[in-house]
Formats: sequence, structure tokens, C-alpha cells
Amino acid sequence: MTLELIPEHLRKLYEVHEWKHACAILKNDFLSEWNDILEVLAAFRLHKTDIKTPGGGKSPISNKLDGEFLRRGWIEKAFDTKVVVDKKARENPAHKIDCYKNQIALEIEWNNKDPFYDRDLNNFRILFELRAISVGVIVTRCDALQGIFDRLGKGDSYGNSTTHMSKLLPRIEGGGGGGCPIVVFGITDKLYLDGK
Repeated sequence: MTLELIPEHLRKLYEVHEWKHACAILKNDFLSEWNDILEVLAAFRLHKTDIKTPGGGKSPISNKLDGEFLRRGWIEKAFDTKVVVDKKARENPAHKIDCYKNQIALEIEWNNKDPFYDRDLNNFRILFELRAISVGVIVTRCDALQGIFDRLGKGDSYGNSTTHMSKLLPRIEGGGGGGCPIVVFGITDKLYLDGK
């Protein structure tokens, strides 16, 4: 594994997992995108107000992360994919990627229903096989944040059937992403700021 390519201070702030040498591919073949990812994640902090803000649409946490990537030239990207067999085209729908730049697909899963992970991983698999992406990245939350949510009276909003690390890892280990190299960053309680 090539997790040592991630600066130590980030490995202390995030729970990080990778498959199929994703970090090495990013650092060696997509240095600009790699640096964007590291810089955005290094600057990110989880604020109490972000957690306490009522739901509906995209969360403040997802908006904050998306916004930083968009400022660096990443885009929300939809792909028009189809498979042709004996001159007959069949739609092969791919889901829109939250943040995309130069063949790197990045999804932010903060507090969706956990089947969104299946959608993301299937999307990575299809797009990788079609050579539309080279690496998939997921930013999500770690299970350990549940104690903070409970203390803030938001524990019910972040239930067991929502997106968090222990729901994601078995899906990847089970082959959900196919051959796509993947790196996952889990937001830990070390990023939490209680005062804001």
C-alpha cells in the first residue's frame, strides 16, 4: 500500500484506506489533482454549526468541500455512456460525479442513505472500465463521530443506515468498485471544532 504518500498530519486527521495503489497513481500521474485533494482536506474543519444546521438538500459539509474543489477547477460531471453490441446501442447510465477533474472522480458522502455507496462504487467501476476515470475518491465520515452527533442532539439524523465508514469498507472489500483504484478519506473527530 502507498498510504505513506499521504502527509502524516493528514493521516492523523482522517481515517484513510486505499485499494489498487490509488495514492501512487494520484501522486505520480495526477500530481495537480493529488495536491488539490490534499490541500482541500488539510484546510477542512468540521464545525458544530455545520452539524446542527437542519437537513434538506446538500449539507453544509458537502457544500463546503464541493465549493473548495470547484474553486480549483473541478466540475460536477455527468457522463453519457452506452454499450454497443452488434450495432445496437444500449444505454449504460452512469451517475453524475460530485467533483471531477482530469480523470479523477471524487464523491462526498456525508449523510446520505448507505445505498449511495453502491451507486458510487458501481459508477467508479463502469467509468474505470470505459477509461473515463483513472481513480475514484470518496470523502465520508467515520463512525467515531456518532458520539459528537449524540451530544449535539443530532444522533437520530445520523443513523446506522446512513453513509459512514463501516458501511463503505465492506462494499469496497467485496469488489463493489471492480478494478478501479480507490482511496477513501474518513472525517474523524480530530477535525471537529466545538466552538463554531
